[in-house]
Amino acid sequence: MKLKVTQTKSTIRRKGNQKRTILALGLGKIGRSRLHDDNPVIRGMIYKVVHLVKVEEIED
Repeated sequence: MKLKVTQTKSTIRRKGNQKRTILALGLGKIGRSRLHDDNPVIRGMIYKVVHLVKVEEIED
């Protein structure tokens, strides 16, 4: 299974670790999306910035 992660909110006035997590997910601008494999590492990163992103599960 894959996860489609889309940034929905800005990182302005957010903590540094949240900004770095958004960049590590391959995002950085509102509306940008990336596909990631569903694993605990990615799930943890998403959990950290869940208020800034939208997540969709995509079947392979």
